[in-house]
Amino acid sequence: MNPFKVLVVDDERDFLESLVRRLQRRSVDATGVTSGEAALEHMRVHKVDVVVLDVKMPGMNGIEALRRIKHSYPEVEVILLTGHASVESGVEGLALEAFDYLIKPVKLDELIERIMEAYDRRKVVGELAGSPPPDAP
Repeated sequence: MNPFKVLVVDDERDFLESLVRRLQRRSVDATGVTSGEAALEHMRVHKVDVVVLDVKMPGMNGIEALRRIKHSYPEVEVILLTGHASVESGVEGLALEAFDYLIKPVKLDELIERIMEAYDRRKVVGELAGSPPPDAP
């Protein structure tokens, strides 16, 4: 199992459960929730290193969830994932310091590679800020 924890946020339950299962089979410690509100609640209790976040969700959309995650957990890296490509949401997400913006369907290998890159950046930023590495006990 990889040392980092991934939270997948998507309102499409079948997609969410399938993606979490596929990540777990590839030794990624992944958990899923179905809304931005649930993501923030999960993060209040559980350590998360990388969030894979759907952009279009009912209630709190992915851009607002990204804004709140970065406000409360600036060290956490967020990868936006959407089936509804929009240049505006991509630009807005990257301006809010999303690590990347990917379009569904994304190949699992590509997503895992981006997750690992996001985790590497999280470790480096944490070390530069003087905080313990995310995988420290």
